[in-house]
Amino acid sequence: MDPLALTLIELGAVVFCLGLLARVAGRVGMSPIPLYLLGGLAFGAGGIVKLDGMKEFAHVSGEIGVILLLLMLGLEYTATELFTGLRRSWQGGVLDLVLNFLPGAALAYVLGWGGVGAMVLGGVTYISSSGIAAKVITDLGRIGNRETPVVLSILVFEDLAMAVYLPVLTTILAGVSFLGGLTSVGIALAVVSVVLMVALRHGHHVSKAVHSENSEVFLLNVLGAALLVAGIASAMQVSAAVGAFLLGIAISGATAHNATRILEPLRDLFAAIFFVAFGLNTDPASIPPVLGWALVLAVITAATKMATGIWAAKRAGIARPGRLRAGATLIARGEFSIVIAGLAVASGAVPGELAALATAYVLLMAVIGPLAARFVGPVRAAQPPAGVAANA
Repeated sequence: MDPLALTLIELGAVVFCLGLLARVAGRVGMSPIPLYLLGGLAFGAGGIVKLDGMKEFAHVSGEIGVILLLLMLGLEYTATELFTGLRRSWQGGVLDLVLNFLPGAALAYVLGWGGVGAMVLGGVTYISSSGIAAKVITDLGRIGNRETPVVLSILVFEDLAMAVYLPVLTTILAGVSFLGGLTSVGIALAVVSVVLMVALRHGHHVSKAVHSENSEVFLLNVLGAALLVAGIASAMQVSAAVGAFLLGIAISGATAHNATRILEPLRDLFAAIFFVAFGLNTDPASIPPVLGWALVLAVITAATKMATGIWAAKRAGIARPGRLRAGATLIARGEFSIVIAGLAVASGAVPGELAALATAYVLLMAVIGPLAARFVGPVRAAQPPAGVAANA
């Protein structure tokens, strides 16, 4: 068969099936991420049917999906809001980092994956899925609850931590020398600091540069700027995804709101393809050997996220039911965990088993998180989702 025809047929079938999976996920009240990953596993290496025609397209589309995920995460916040959230939540954020990074890092050493593996798996277990958390808060009618600002503050802290962690991780995965590593990390942190300062003081100029009353021009401006900044960031040893995140922070006000509205369908499409692409590159046969470790990690890190939410909500003077709801909302892992694992596996610096472990772990946590959130409190009528940050 003609290669182009094969690619179009496979791509069409995959996208159509993604729509069906998203519909199923919506009806059972869960995130579609686990189903997307399972779909990729079913049609990748070692799956039921191997899709070779769309492999190259899926790789590029997956990269665009990561960029759009991080761009729209940045659009949810202004630089001022990020700094304010950091001041309010730094103690809970530090506790969250310690409690949830260490289990993954420790397991990596137990499995013999060394310091690089520990850096990667620690990041996988640390970061909550703010997309799933936002959906849980909205679907369960908890937007107006007292514990919700606490949850969002911790998510903001994690987002800031990722802005530092990802460029550092990229440098480590590149395997550069110690001196070269220090230089690259220094450059990355300097770039992040400069962009945050520009966003804080001159964000309105950035917004003005991309804004247009014409929706077509506006879409092209924002998407083009995101890809351009991501590429430049990557060339400067800063993660392309972080570059997009920082651009999103720099865009503010009505421009950010309009950009979110116009980019949302594109984000959903390319992000879904990203999760499928990750599954396509993971051999399902590699998951059973690590499933036991994934279960152990899931139990431990579900407990540590609960502890984080309970402690932070207690400091805010919230009663016991609200503390439990805060902890349960933070349990789910998703998009960031897969992004981290994907970067590591693509670099070749970690064994392929890490991808299998990350996939199994995210599948478990993306299901356990929403179920735990429903279990700890009654479901109320959903309220308008104003003020809830979502990154996937």
